[in-house]
Amino acid sequence: MERMASEEDPARIVASLEAVPLSDLLQQAAAMRRAGHGNVISYSRKVFIPLTQLCRDVCGYCTFAKAPREVEKPYLSPQDVLAIARAGEKAGCLEALFTLGDKPELRYSAAREALNRLGFDTTVDYLEAVCALVLKETSLLPHVNAGVMDEEDIARLRKVSVSQGIMLETVSARLGERGGAHFGSPDKDPQLRLAMIAAAGRQRVPFTSGILIGIGETRLERIESLLALKALHHEYGHLQEIIVQNFRAKPGTRFASCEEPNIDDLLWTAAATRLVFGAQMNIQVPPNLSYEAFPRLLDAGINDWGGISPVTADHVNPEAPWPDLVKLRSATEQAGMILQQRLAIYPGYVANATVWLDRSLATAVLRAVDADGFAREEYWTAGSREPLPVAAPLQTRTDRGLDALLRTAMAGERLPEADVTLLFKARGGEVDTIGAAADELRTKASGDVVRYVVNRNINYTNVCSYKCSFCAFSKGKAHDALRGKPYDLDLDEVARRAREAWERGATEVCMQGGINPHYTGATYLELLRAVKDEVPDMHVHAFSPLEVAQGAATLDIPVRRFLEMLRDAGLGSLPGTAAEILDDEVRAVICPDKLSTGQWLDVVGTAHEVGLRTTSTIMFGHVEQPSSWAKHLLHLRDLQARTGGITEFVPLPFVHMEAPMSLRGQSRLGPTWREVRLMHAVARLVLHPLIPNIQTSWVKLGEAGIAALLKGGVNDLGGTLMNESISRAAGTEHGQEFAPEQMEAVIAAARRRPEQRTTLYQRVPAERRAASFNAAALADLVMTPFSKVAAGAHAAARG
Repeated sequence: MERMASEEDPARIVASLEAVPLSDLLQQAAAMRRAGHGNVISYSRKVFIPLTQLCRDVCGYCTFAKAPREVEKPYLSPQDVLAIARAGEKAGCLEALFTLGDKPELRYSAAREALNRLGFDTTVDYLEAVCALVLKETSLLPHVNAGVMDEEDIARLRKVSVSQGIMLETVSARLGERGGAHFGSPDKDPQLRLAMIAAAGRQRVPFTSGILIGIGETRLERIESLLALKALHHEYGHLQEIIVQNFRAKPGTRFASCEEPNIDDLLWTAAATRLVFGAQMNIQVPPNLSYEAFPRLLDAGINDWGGISPVTADHVNPEAPWPDLVKLRSATEQAGMILQQRLAIYPGYVANATVWLDRSLATAVLRAVDADGFAREEYWTAGSREPLPVAAPLQTRTDRGLDALLRTAMAGERLPEADVTLLFKARGGEVDTIGAAADELRTKASGDVVRYVVNRNINYTNVCSYKCSFCAFSKGKAHDALRGKPYDLDLDEVARRAREAWERGATEVCMQGGINPHYTGATYLELLRAVKDEVPDMHVHAFSPLEVAQGAATLDIPVRRFLEMLRDAGLGSLPGTAAEILDDEVRAVICPDKLSTGQWLDVVGTAHEVGLRTTSTIMFGHVEQPSSWAKHLLHLRDLQARTGGITEFVPLPFVHMEAPMSLRGQSRLGPTWREVRLMHAVARLVLHPLIPNIQTSWVKLGEAGIAALLKGGVNDLGGTLMNESISRAAGTEHGQEFAPEQMEAVIAAARRRPEQRTTLYQRVPAERRAASFNAAALADLVMTPFSKVAAGAHAAARG
C-alpha cells in the first residue's frame, strides 16, 4: 500500500484502496500511525474566537457566515476578544483559534464602517492587532484561519500567530459551478487556495489544511486534493496537519437535504489520507462531527483530535458540541492510546522553532512545552517548592513493544539509541511501568539500602572565562546582575572549610569552580594540597574534566600526565560534571566553547586509566530533546564498558530561574516531573548492570522529589553538601545543606535502610558517622573578593 501511495497516480491509488477490505485498510493505516506517533493522540485545548461572521462567500453548506442584519455587531471588540481569551486561559487553554469570514469588507458596507470605527482598513489589519493583544495580555498562542490572503498578509500575521491555516476542501473546480457547493464563493477557487498554501510555505508558516468530504466530490477528487497538498508539503515542509472533515447538513442552507457521508466513508477517507501522507504527518478528524461514533476514528490511523474547547462552541458547526475532555480521554485510553495536549503549533515545528517561528514568539512557545514539544501540563519546575504533580489514574494498556524493550534492558543488553529515545517518550501508564521495572533492577543491584555521603562543597572561584548559557554561578565581566559578586578564595579559607567539614563528620570535600583565566595547573595542585595538608584523611573529589583539560593546557603537558600529578598529590576522584548533554549539536547551543563530547569522554576515560574514579552526570530540560538524552546515556554506558571507572550516575534537572538562557527566553522551564521520573528510571535500565548507582539531587528536587524517586530506580541520595552554591545561584529554593538526620528520615519513610558511605561507596567508620550527627553550626564564610591585580600577581608567583 505504501508503494501504491508513492506512485502518485490518483486513479491507481483509488483503485488500490478500494480493492482492499475496509478492515484491512484500517489496520494498515493504524500500523502506519503507530510507526510515526506511537500511542499518543494529541489535541489542542483552545478557545474559538469568531472575530467576524461576515463573509463575502456563500458556500452552500455553511451557517457560520452571516449577513450584517443577522449579527449583533460586525466584529468582536478588543474587549470581547480578551474576555473570551481570558476565560479560555482560566480553563487551561493554550490556543486562541481566530476563525472569520473571508474579506467581508469587499461585500458589506457595514463591515467597512465597523473597521473604520475600530481604526482599521481591512479585516486582516484588525486581526493582526487583536492577535497581538491576546499575546500581550494572556498566555494563549494565536492560530489564524483568516481565509485567502496574499503573501504580505501571511507574513504580517506570522509575527503574531504561531500557526495559520486554510482548508483546501477540494481541487474540484466543478464544485464552483452553478448548483455546486462553492457557487458564488470566489475565495473557494482551488487554485487560489493552493497558491496561498504555497505562499505560506515560502513564509515558513506552520500550516493547517485538509479536505471537506461529502459536498459533491468523488473519491478520485479527494485523492487528487490530498496529492496536491502533499506536493506542496514536499516542496516546503510546512503542512503540520491534514484535516479530514465530514460534511454535516445544516437547516437553512442549500445543502440542507444533501446526504452526509457515512462513518465507513469517513473512515475510508481518513485511512487513505494516512496512507497517502505516510507515518509522520499529523492526521486529524474532528470528533464532534461524528457524534457518539467518534472513538471509531482512532481505527483509521489518525493521531489528532484537533481543537477542543471547554469554553466556547464550535461556531462553524454549532449543532455538534465538542466531546468533553473527560469523555475524550476515556475513549482514547480505552483504545489503548494516551491523550496528550499540544499547542497550536505541532511538536515537530517546535523542535525547529528558529526556522518556523518569529523570534518574538519563540520564548512563549518554549516556556509552554516539554522536551517532545507537547504542552507542558504542570506548573512544577525543578528547584521550586511547588507540590509535585499528581497524575490522574490511567487505564492505558502497555503495548508488547514496550514489554519487549524492558525485558532486553533488564537482561543487561545494550539498547539501540532509537529504543532508548522511545523509553524517554513514554507517557501515561507507560511511565509507571518503566519506573516499576527500574525499581525491580534497583532491588537486584542494591537491595533496600539507600546510601548518602557527608560532604562539603568548596567552590573556590566563581570567576569564569566561559560563556555557558545555562550557568548562573559563574561571574564574568557583565555578570554582576546575577547572584553574588566575583570571588577567588584564599587558600587558608579553603583549608579552614576542609577542617570544619571534617569536624562535622564529612569524609569528602567536593571542589569545583569557574574556569578562572588566572588559574594554571599549579593552582589546582595548590588547592588540592591546601586540603590534604590540613586534613590528610579527607577524600578530595575535585576538578571537572574541563578544569583538568585547562590545567593541563596551561602547563603544556598531556591530560594523562596532569591527572597523574593530581593523583599523586592526593586527588581521590573526579566529578563527572561539565558533561551537560553529550551531544555536540546541543553543546554548540548551550556551551560552544566547552569540551566537545569526544574530549569530555577522553578526559574521563583517561582518569579511569590512571586509577581515578569519577561520577557521571547529565543536565537536562533546557533546549535538548529525548534523542540527546539517549545519546548521552549510551556514551556513558560504552565508556563504562571500556573502563569501569564510573561510580554513579547523577541526573541534574535544569533549574531555569536565574539561568541566562532562560532569562533571555531561549530555553524551556526545565524538565517536567514526568521527564524527571523517566530520566532516573531509564538511566537505571540503560546503564544496567554497568553503573549500579543512580543518584537523585535533593538540591534540585527537594525532599518530596527525592522521596518519590526512591520508588523509581534510585538507590543513592548524594551528598549532604554543606554550602551548596551552584544550584542556589540558579534559583533553587531547597537550601544549602541536607543533614544526615534529614537524609535518614527520608530514607526511613520510604521503608528503606539508610547507610552512610564514602565517595567510593565504602561504609564510613563509626566515628565519622557519630561526628556527622553531632555537627556544630557552620561558621560564617569568608568570601575573598576577586581582584585582577591580586590574581595577576598570584599567577606570576605560581609561575
